[in-house]
Amino acid sequence: MEIKGRIIQIMPIVSGEGKNGAWKKQEYILEMPNGSFAPKKVCFSAWSDKIDQFAIKENEEVTVSIDIESREYSGRWYTDVRAWKVSRGQENPAPSAPSYSNSTPSTPQSVQEAPVAPSKEDDDLPF
Repeated sequence: MEIKGRIIQIMPIVSGEGKNGAWKKQEYILEMPNGSFAPKKVCFSAWSDKIDQFAIKENEEVTVSIDIESREYSGRWYTDVRAWKVSRGQENPAPSAPSYSNSTPSTPQSVQEAPVAPSKEDDDLPF
């Protein structure tokens, strides 16, 4: 899954020692534009060497590829939004018309004529 937006806050690096050795994590707050409604904010994290590899800066426009996973611990559920790829700028040139995430593929479709309503004589409906 991908999310796009502007980095509005970078949290401090958190580190610790686990059963598999040392670890470190940094969280980022991404603000996604939401049309005429208030922008949505998403907190995502980068782990270990990804922190330096991504080198994310505040106020930067990014596209973040994420994995979302929830896990249970002591009867409570916790959700982790983890980044595995960060891109800057546009990878594909923007189309001249607005693009929507739920739009149909851009392949041309044949134009269909609107169906003609049946005449009263052909209509067998009781109303």
